[in-house]
Amino acid sequence: MDKPVLDHIGIAVTSLAEVTPFYEALGLTVTGTDEVPEQGVKVAFLPVGDGQLELLEPTGPDSPIAKHIERRGPGLHHICLRVDDIEAAMADLKAKGFRLLSEEPQSGAHGCRICFVHPKSSGGVLLELSER
Repeated sequence: MDKPVLDHIGIAVTSLAEVTPFYEALGLTVTGTDEVPEQGVKVAFLPVGDGQLELLEPTGPDSPIAKHIERRGPGLHHICLRVDDIEAAMADLKAKGFRLLSEEPQSGAHGCRICFVHPKSSGGVLLELSER
């Protein structure tokens, strides 16, 4: 498996419209939004250096982001690492005994294929793997 790179940091928010003015005041720009029905989320991306911030707004009360906000409030949700081959990365982690939250890659924003690693396997951090 090639060495992954930081792709983005996911931040759970209750409203993109309410939060984006803060990041824009810092000089960041929303370069695009996307809705991912499979994940129940609307996202906005803001480039920062070689990575991005990904603001995540729930699209309904049953979405994972809505449940996260209900339990923990808005804030840091996950860190995403970009990999060249998600199937190989998943197989490698599974073979080493690490727990994934899905058996197959799922659809993510901007057509990426993603998989989440269980926080118990990654030191308490929800970690996303993403293949563009």
